[in-house]
Amino acid sequence: MRNGLVQLGAWAAATGAAVALSWLGVHAVLTGAAFERPTALPLPAPKADGAPLPPTTAAEQPQSAEQSAPPAPTPPTSPAAATTHGPAPVTTTPPPTRRPTPTATATSTVKSYPIPGGKVALDLKPDRASLVSATPDPGWQMQVWNGVQWMRIDFTKDDQANSVFVYWNGHPPVVETAVR
Repeated sequence: MRNGLVQLGAWAAATGAAVALSWLGVHAVLTGAAFERPTALPLPAPKADGAPLPPTTAAEQPQSAEQSAPPAPTPPTSPAAATTHGPAPVTTTPPPTRRPTPTATATSTVKSYPIPGGKVALDLKPDRASLVSATPDPGWQMQVWNGVQWMRIDFTKDDQANSVFVYWNGHPPVVETAVR
């Protein structure tokens, strides 16, 4: 009986140590990485005549008066001044971003393809395509298949299935939709 309790205690201690070690390892990896805000590529707005505008970069975007004016200096406050004139103003600064926001380049174009069941956004480059997002409509399910030189995105609901096909093989990407 005593031998069984010793073995049970050793097993419980080893299991607890393994769980704690695993949790600490996973926690260290996922801290700050699992909950980053997703970034999206900016989409160019169409011109009045229907032709798309060329993509802009952050350096080309106009600045507002708030962004271009330097911040006003704040006078230094001493503890005595704070008590006679009230508390010092609290200033907050936005947190720094973790990575730069991706921008569309002249050699890539982000295009959206709405079909019954959802919407697909693709980044089309001269020699390949990549999926930016695929969002199913409510009640629909989505599945993505990737190959070396092709991609397929399906939206399904009950007996309905609609697809977006993208393929490239030594030529610019071709996008086809199939509504069934």
